Amino acid sequence: MDKNFDIQENDAVSEKLYSFAKDATEMILENKKKSIGISFVSDAKMQDLNQNFRGRDSTTDVLSFPFAAEEFEDKNFLGDIIISTEQAKKQALENGLSEEVEIRQLILHGILHLCGYDHDTDEGEMNSLELKFRDKLGINR
Repeated sequence: MDKNFDIQENDAVSEKLYSFAKDATEMILENKKKSIGISFVSDAKMQDLNQNFRGRDSTTDVLSFPFAAEEFEDKNFLGDIIISTEQAKKQALENGLSEEVEIRQLILHGILHLCGYDHDTDEGEMNSLELKFRDKLGINR
């Protein structure tokens, strides 16, 4: 079963992640006062999304879907971040991290993608920014 939910202030299960996502979003200048949606899904759902939107028939840890607002839509919404909880658990174990730290890293990674950064096409800019923000947010490996 997929665990899909938006991070909300009143959700006790996601309180820490809500606070982290808010801090991370505010820290990146492009995002001041902007919001994001975060969903947690299974590997099977992530594989479907990856196939449908990227043409890759495999699961992945995080996908980002930037939102391009029309005139009448909310211009303060950056987009959605989708995280595979199964991949987060696996990677946390592989990297000797808690699941919470791994998910925080994936949220940060997703936010940078929503801002237009792309580690597949830039010359290390996204990676450098990600490491810088990990330091500032206290989520280093």
